[in-house]
Amino acid sequence: MNYPYMPKSTALWLIENTSLTFEQIAEFCGLHELEVKNIADAETQKIQGLNPILNGQVTREDIKRCEDDPTARLVLAENIIRAQNAQNKKGVGYTPKLHRQNRLGGILWILKNCPELSDGQIARLMRSTNPTVASVRNKTHKNYSEIQIQSPIVLGLLSESALHDAVAKANKVAATPVRKNKKK
Repeated sequence: MNYPYMPKSTALWLIENTSLTFEQIAEFCGLHELEVKNIADAETQKIQGLNPILNGQVTREDIKRCEDDPTARLVLAENIIRAQNAQNKKGVGYTPKLHRQNRLGGILWILKNCPELSDGQIARLMRSTNPTVASVRNKTHKNYSEIQIQSPIVLGLLSESALHDAVAKANKVAATPVRKNKKK
């Protein structure tokens, strides 16, 4: 589902400048109806309203249509949906601190539960670096005391099949006998 950029600011502008219902605004902005009500009830706003008409997210005609019919729903402009979908395909360029901490917990979980995996394999699986994995393994990571061990599968950082494939590959490599070159 695609929602407007800065949904709370958009919701505030729609509350102040239209006669749309809280339900219509909540559905358009991807918020809960109670959140919209709280935005409307707040005496002092910490956020500034953002006009969705000026930035091309919705048309004045669409707002008018929804004001006349409380069962109608606002529709995000097609060009905004295409832009958001293109942005989602590229991936996220910044990982928030909370997710970075979760990644460390996932690395620690793999180190404890899959000792046959090398640091390089773990780094590839968890989209991290070899030095990070090595510092977690050696307990020298600067945030080691704050790491909460958690399954990366449960956290959504890794699929179960990818982990099983990596473990199977590591076991296959370990089972392969090492050949010695004979000197002639």
